Amino acid sequence: MDKSKQFSSEVRERAVRLVQEHRGEYPSLWAAVESIAPKIGCVPQTLLEWIKRVESVELATLEWVSWFNDHRLMEPLIVLSQNSQPPAPGEPSKIRPSVQPVPAPTRQY
Repeated sequence: MDKSKQFSSEVRERAVRLVQEHRGEYPSLWAAVESIAPKIGCVPQTLLEWIKRVESVELATLEWVSWFNDHRLMEPLIVLSQNSQPPAPGEPSKIRPSVQPVPAPTRQY
């Protein structure tokens, strides 16, 4: 039986937020967890699992946002900077497209 079902998501979020807000007042994360867990009625291991889950989601979100905001947007600029001279009028572009064109399907009659 999953014991985390007895705690609502609001209680879990509040408990995690309490630990994050008061972490600096304790010598370690575990000390903060041990202090706050009994106040919400759970064992420290359960609260620590909630914290690790939230932190892993936050880390994954930050990594995605970094890719979306920086790497994805900067890729065309990196390609442009590798081609130091812009093409002359009428000359084909040296910039490689990030997406290769797909040929149109041909119909056979």
